[in-house]
Amino acid sequence: MVSDARPDLTESTDSALATLETEAVQVGRPPPGGESVLRACARSGRLVSVVSNNAGAAIETYLTEHGLSSFVAGVFGRTPGDPSSMKPNPRLLLEAMEAAGAEPEHCIFIGDAARDVEAGEAAGVPTIGYANKPGKDAKLTAAGAIVVVDSMQAIAEAMQQKQCSRPATDSLQQR
Repeated sequence: MVSDARPDLTESTDSALATLETEAVQVGRPPPGGESVLRACARSGRLVSVVSNNAGAAIETYLTEHGLSSFVAGVFGRTPGDPSSMKPNPRLLLEAMEAAGAEPEHCIFIGDAARDVEAGEAAGVPTIGYANKPGKDAKLTAAGAIVVVDSMQAIAEAMQQKQCSRPATDSLQQR
């Protein structure tokens, strides 16, 4: 890791990576059903925060480019120049919950990697595993996901059926 071997390069490396991530989101597409999840959350009064190991600026650009910003209450990308903030560290999830004034038992995290499930567990937040590629289901299950799905649409449909008595903070991992 650059931060260990060359701490003097950490900030410039992170800045270069953030630039590349922001360029990459220009061509990225929302996952099938992803917008449906955001709409279902909005209809049911759930707050959505995006928690990602990507740069916050890249996430915000992605949301703006795809007309999704209005569905998201907060963006929590890695802390610039601080790779230790990245998942599986729960710090970003904890920051999202604090900003929303939410307790872990009123939240759900959706993640597509074992490190997401690990971060959720460390923060006390149940995690839905999104197996967006073959073979991920076993990894997400082994990491402790409460359920694993291969469709964001299935999550949207479940949210539409389940109406909570009080708003919850749902964190949608875009990638």
